[in-house]
Amino acid sequence: MYIQNIQTQFVLALILFLELKRSEKGRLESFTRMTKVYPNASFTGRVPPCKAEMEEEVMTVWKKSLIFNCNGFTVFDAKGDLVYRVDNYMEGNKGSILLMDANGKALLTIRRKRMSLGLGDNWLVYEGEETMANPRLSVKKSLNIFNNKCLAYVTAGESDARNNETMYEIEGSYSRRRCAVLDDRRRLAAEIKRKEGGRGVAFGTDIFRLVVQPNNIRTDFAMALVILLDQMF
Repeated sequence: MYIQNIQTQFVLALILFLELKRSEKGRLESFTRMTKVYPNASFTGRVPPCKAEMEEEVMTVWKKSLIFNCNGFTVFDAKGDLVYRVDNYMEGNKGSILLMDANGKALLTIRRKRMSLGLGDNWLVYEGEETMANPRLSVKKSLNIFNNKCLAYVTAGESDARNNETMYEIEGSYSRRRCAVLDDRRRLAAEIKRKEGGRGVAFGTDIFRLVVQPNNIRTDFAMALVILLDQMF
């Protein structure tokens, strides 16, 4: 009996060791693929600083989580530094999606609000991990069959609040990675574009560019809209 227990413990330890090695290999492969997407990829990224007058921010969005066997996004700035990450989806955190900075700090929380009577669903965007306070943004998929260019509308706070006007309108085609975010004065706030690789490198739809005009929209808000477009379409 004693020998059988030792054999059982040895087998369990071996299984655990193999699982750990497989997880380590998965993380290494994930990082290796990440460096191919952006050779200067770094885990010591930064959040773009606030300035009075800011030039456009050009970011590379990779529809891949840094965590093995997890869905999400990884976002790099023009220098190749990691700036944003998403490591969970709806099933991962009671219907919430967290947009985090490079160090894993929650910047925005996105929650889905299901509507009745076939009115479509709303997505609410909160600051940090706080979901009890008033949301900063409400995003709703466009159901207007007479305006097929419009993908979604963005309003401030709750979408059903009185006198809420549209802050942003998203137009284009997310499946083709060609979208424009326009503010209430029809000024360009952000764009989603296909990423063009050099030396004949062809990127698919999982790797694309997000170009943000920080004077017209916060960069984290723009990334939140990318996440929501991915949920809608």
